[in-house]
Amino acid sequence: MNGKEIIRHEKYCQLRNEIRGSEDHMIVGIDVAKDKHYAFFGTATGKTLLKRLIFENNMDGYSKLLARTEAIRVQNCLSKIVFGLEPTGNYHKPLATHLIRCDHNVVLVSGVAVKRNRELLDGRWDKHDTKCAANIADLISQGKCLFYEFPLPDINELRNLLSLRKRLKKEDHSLRMRIRNNLLAKYFPELDRFYGQCETENLAIVRWCLEPGKIAGMEFNKFFQMVTTRERGIAQKQRLRKIHSISSESVGCPMGQASEFEAQVLVDKLKQVRQVIKKTEDLIEDVSLGLPEYSWMLTIPGFGPYVSSIVLATIGDPFRFNNRKQVLKMSGYDLNANRSGKTSLSAVPVISKKGSSTLRYALYQAAFVASTRNSYFINYYTNLLRGREREQGIKTKMRVKLAAKMLIIAWTLMKKKEPFNPNYLNKK
Repeated sequence: MNGKEIIRHEKYCQLRNEIRGSEDHMIVGIDVAKDKHYAFFGTATGKTLLKRLIFENNMDGYSKLLARTEAIRVQNCLSKIVFGLEPTGNYHKPLATHLIRCDHNVVLVSGVAVKRNRELLDGRWDKHDTKCAANIADLISQGKCLFYEFPLPDINELRNLLSLRKRLKKEDHSLRMRIRNNLLAKYFPELDRFYGQCETENLAIVRWCLEPGKIAGMEFNKFFQMVTTRERGIAQKQRLRKIHSISSESVGCPMGQASEFEAQVLVDKLKQVRQVIKKTEDLIEDVSLGLPEYSWMLTIPGFGPYVSSIVLATIGDPFRFNNRKQVLKMSGYDLNANRSGKTSLSAVPVISKKGSSTLRYALYQAAFVASTRNSYFINYYTNLLRGREREQGIKTKMRVKLAAKMLIIAWTLMKKKEPFNPNYLNKK
């Protein structure tokens, strides 16, 4: 953690401890929007200093906010200022960045907390911008706020690239499903059972000759040359011969010029998206290699380049977490149970799933690989199962537990700046 972030984190911890009933703090709750923001000025004791200030999302608006804030602070003899924002897409980030660069204390308020606290203010669910700003200030006065992380540029770049990769992967899946469930199901349904065997050749069929009658009307050698780039052996020819033979008996609908154009567009777009994904993954690896923690992540069994990048980007600065419980809460691996009434003693805790789903998925894949290929993790996983082998779903549960363990190990390695040691598996 760099020096400025250490100071910001210390100020946040101090704020959480002393904000309730403080006579020194002025709270500025800001309801963020796209073009204009609404600000509410108040104190931790519940006094309203200024009910509404509207300022634009530009430098003039930010200057207006800071000038008015300083004037109100001086007029009311207050010594400390805290700005609170509710995360709203990416609209809050320019304002938060500007306030942090001006050495102001900035915190976040959870959208769930804002929604649930809205009815507590006046017993109504009515919502508008002025009330939302006051609602944010009220939550901060209770200490119900979150630390606004301002990561290093490399970590920020890594997060942006991983977010881009995730969106591109969704687009890739969407295009594949449109090709398979729309085009193939309508025009050549018999091809679907061969679709998972060699996608490159199947895409070539969709691109150049999806209509079964067109395939049946050409010789096999011409069809083979059209859909392949190189020979891969007897199995390849046998599969394409089957496709060629069933094309004459296909029940698919006749294709028109519009359908052929759609098939060409979808295949070309899918190939383009995959090229962009490859470039994005290469850039992710380049950025990750510039971070010293990345090499230590790779020493953990099951942690490949993608999983290591995900863990590194999500944790960011390891020193912003004081204990392992905070790390587990960040990931959603913390246990929760509804312990109330007669069933309180028999309630079974489950993971909260309130954190990053992408992180949990990546860690589970890493746990699966490690528990099947690495001897240390195989022994650890076997000991977790010992005596409970017949319980339903116990293998999945123990792999989730192993994934949480691997997250704590990764966090520890980032703090200690050392490679993986199998002895970490025996530490509680």
